[in-house]
Amino acid sequence: MAKKLVIKVTAGADAPERCSQAFTVAAVAVASGVDVSLWLTGESAWFAVPGRAAEFELPHAAPLPDLLDSLLAGGRVTLCTQCAARRDLTEKDVIEGVRIAGAQVFVQEALADETQALVY
Repeated sequence: MAKKLVIKVTAGADAPERCSQAFTVAAVAVASGVDVSLWLTGESAWFAVPGRAAEFELPHAAPLPDLLDSLLAGGRVTLCTQCAARRDLTEKDVIEGVRIAGAQVFVQEALADETQALVY
């Protein structure tokens, strides 16, 4: 089993089941002791903004704010640089603990030894 897990979530409210699956898998991995890095890209970029996760609803799914809180507490959450720029988001606009980084950092994390990368 990979000791590190890098998850890129590209879906937001536009594809709620896919989005929820990414956050759920990431949170379960953190709870299992796995080193997790969750990347917010595409429409999921909005969840880096305070209060936006609370607007997400999906029946029979764990609340997105709870999943995000667990990831911020036990893993890493990164907002894609280009995705942030396209939405006019800067570090002052995002939740404390969310970093903004680009493709070079994603590639470095995804190709690290004993790492599994997933894209949702």
